[in-house]
Amino acid sequence: MAKPPASAVSERLQGIRDRIDEIDDEIARLLNERANCAIETAEIKVAESDGGKTVYYRPEREAQVFARLRAANAGPLSNRDMERLFRTIISCCRALEQPLRIAFLGPHGTYSEAAAREQFGAFVRTRALASVDEVFREVEADAAHYGVVPVENSTEGMVNHTLDCFIGSPLSICGEIELPIHHAFMAARGTDPAALEAICSHQQSLAQCRRWLDANYPGVPRRPVASNAEAARMAAETTNVAAIAGEMAAERYGLDIVHANIEDEADNKTRFLVVGDQDVPACGSDRTSIIVSTRNAPGALYSVLEPFNRHGISLSRVETRPSRGSNWTYVFFIDFEGHKTDAPVASALADVRKVAVELKLLGSYPRAPAL
Repeated sequence: MAKPPASAVSERLQGIRDRIDEIDDEIARLLNERANCAIETAEIKVAESDGGKTVYYRPEREAQVFARLRAANAGPLSNRDMERLFRTIISCCRALEQPLRIAFLGPHGTYSEAAAREQFGAFVRTRALASVDEVFREVEADAAHYGVVPVENSTEGMVNHTLDCFIGSPLSICGEIELPIHHAFMAARGTDPAALEAICSHQQSLAQCRRWLDANYPGVPRRPVASNAEAARMAAETTNVAAIAGEMAAERYGLDIVHANIEDEADNKTRFLVVGDQDVPACGSDRTSIIVSTRNAPGALYSVLEPFNRHGISLSRVETRPSRGSNWTYVFFIDFEGHKTDAPVASALADVRKVAVELKLLGSYPRAPAL
């Protein structure tokens, strides 16, 4: 088949470019129209709050928006790409209502920061804190609107420190983020891989890459540090030290990625929780988390779990933590599908209260979409 003349190709390309310009102009007009709607929404929220606390971040509303976009998406953009685009738009428009302050487990360059950006977009003010306790205290003191903390990794299990913080905190869970975890092996430019003296990373990350390290760097000492970002900083400042961290850390500290995606499990992911002082209405695809304490008696756990089975509620996680006082001989953290206002959930919780020493509702919130 003969090729079309060069002039015809140029005319066709110019036609597409002209159409792209028209579409861009229309997108810009619609974005500003949406921004005006956000400003008007803020004014209505302030008026309806009647001097009380005005809530600008509505997790259930955003979950419904993203669910609708996924259902209507005909491609070629993937649902994940579409969600990221609209997450940025929503973040920008929400900043016109109120710029959110988000605390996360730092330092900068960690997966917790990536999770905060994933959930709230780029138009937020973030603050990196040194511990999960500090994130909770920052939100409790109203110095941050919300906090983002890790709670579970698909390979290494629960983050017990986060679970322990919920026992004494008045904060609720307002949302969850599931983030794919892809570890990269990185070093400062010019580092000789054959001359490495140490490989630094968080203990969990070292464990998640154990087989890869055994196969590729079997004789190099592995040094656990406080965070992957700290490991990246050390690699940037120390000769002959490599780090395992995420791409965000490599970019922040100016490191070269020597090997990408070195995690042993390809579907490795971490679940993060959004904590805040907010009661979240149902969105239609919800999860609820509770803490239950029981007496030290045979069948205690069965008596707590049986009502969920009887009311047809699916449990997604049951964890036990050590006692922190005489009334907390056994402490069970339980996640299950549904919202606290759903009739079966409300009935199950009422039955659990009859057999528990104490039941603390941590929150009902939108489930993270499947990755």
